[in-house]
Amino acid sequence: MDHVALLRGVNVGTAKRVAMADLRRVAADLGFERPETLLNSGNLVFGASSRLGADDAAGLRAAIARATGVDADLVLLDAVRFTRLAVANPLRRDGGDGGDGHDGEDSGGDGHDGREGREGREPTLLSVAFAEVPGALDGFAPPAVDLGDEDLVVAPDAVYQWLPAGVLASRVPAAWWRGLPTPVTARNDATVRKLQAVLARRTP
Repeated sequence: MDHVALLRGVNVGTAKRVAMADLRRVAADLGFERPETLLNSGNLVFGASSRLGADDAAGLRAAIARATGVDADLVLLDAVRFTRLAVANPLRRDGGDGGDGHDGEDSGGDGHDGREGREGREPTLLSVAFAEVPGALDGFAPPAVDLGDEDLVVAPDAVYQWLPAGVLASRVPAAWWRGLPTPVTARNDATVRKLQAVLARRTP
């Protein structure tokens, strides 16, 4: 069964530098199958003989820290859960499957003005924050602030955002994120779509 591990905050600026080759090597050393990485932002895909859980995520995190010296939060999702959360994104305006041509992990500062046209919303301005603990966000209320043109939806396993002015201009208070009952790790929808395509390619 394939899995996706999303590391948080690696290779942003000069902090928490992690080589993707090191991630692949750690996964192989742990006995995982066909490890591969996507982009340079800590997206690791690999196979396992059964569905992995919280203990496995903790073991992977510890192994990465030993190998790289970087202890980064990570969210581990099996392929079925990842794909379900990606497809369920209520803020998408099309049926995109990853072939959008975007390669970055930056959600803002790219000259886009909240572009939204017939092709759907700009994937780099959509964000999915995946919950570490499944179901932990069930019933958690969105922030009680004026979000302007932003959209935000809290689902049991993820927080979906539309960020027309970019992530750095988001009106969601940092305190709201800190108050979540489980850690989350976010990726823009361009990256999510590419990971969907990787998982689809790996399926026999």
